[in-house]
Amino acid sequence: MPGKRIQFDDDTLSKLNELGRRRMATFQELADEAFADLMKKHHVPLDLRDALKKSVREEKQAESARPQKREVVRSGAKRAARGSGHARSHKRSVGRSDGRA
Repeated sequence: MPGKRIQFDDDTLSKLNELGRRRMATFQELADEAFADLMKKHHVPLDLRDALKKSVREEKQAESARPQKREVVRSGAKRAARGSGHARSHKRSVGRSDGRA
């Protein structure tokens, strides 16, 4: 685990040490809890599971905020979608220019 150096004033350090003794926790455990709380406060996921939950929650909110679109289907569009021969009715005969097929 990579480490970082943090500087505290004497009063803060003594209070952290006292808190650690009362709770029977190491300085690392206190720091982990503090940073986890900070990340939660700013809505930053701590791990993959939290990130996936946040993503699903945001997607649901986006869907509920979007207005529902109603699809309007006209009768001609229904026939074309069903393939009811709509395209065949518009075929033109290609042939001679004198009108005979």
